[in-house]
Amino acid sequence: MPISRSHFVKLIKQNETNRTLLEILPALRLPQGTLTAGCLFQTVWNLKIGNAPDWAIRDYDVFYFDPSDLSWETEDAVIRKAGELLGDLAGKVEIRNQARVHLWYPEKFGAPCPRLTRVEDGIDRFLIACTLFGIGLGTGDVYAPNGFGDMWDGILRINPNNPQTGPFLRKCQDYKARWPWLSVAL
Repeated sequence: MPISRSHFVKLIKQNETNRTLLEILPALRLPQGTLTAGCLFQTVWNLKIGNAPDWAIRDYDVFYFDPSDLSWETEDAVIRKAGELLGDLAGKVEIRNQARVHLWYPEKFGAPCPRLTRVEDGIDRFLIACTLFGIGLGTGDVYAPNGFGDMWDGILRINPNNPQTGPFLRKCQDYKARWPWLSVAL
């Protein structure tokens, strides 16, 4: 049976790094600041099978949306300011302004990316449908457009919002290497 929104939040906060980021990063006052991606659903996967909450989590993603300045220098200033707040933890955190993703995504990933209009647009483009999650910095609002069922059950389906079969399969392979109980639904 899938978990509830409140159970999801309780689980992701068992990861000390998630909890710390949710406590410290609101001080940055990032517009639409959101903790997102693997640090959330991978924490749940870990706890479900008895691993430490942070086992095999490679990084912690934070998205924000500020269309007022799309320069790398401004985004880098935000990253450096976060680094000052986070200390040693900063090396695990990747902060990205979703308003500027369209500028670098094609070169990095070899596929076009439309201009995004909000943080949720970036989350909605994750390759695997059961991984679309975010929790607002300071608000605690949970974004879970596909619910919790497939994530809880470990069912990896391609995201119809970003149907890139090759990258999807590579991502599935990576996840299954760390969490072998996951299944791929093609």
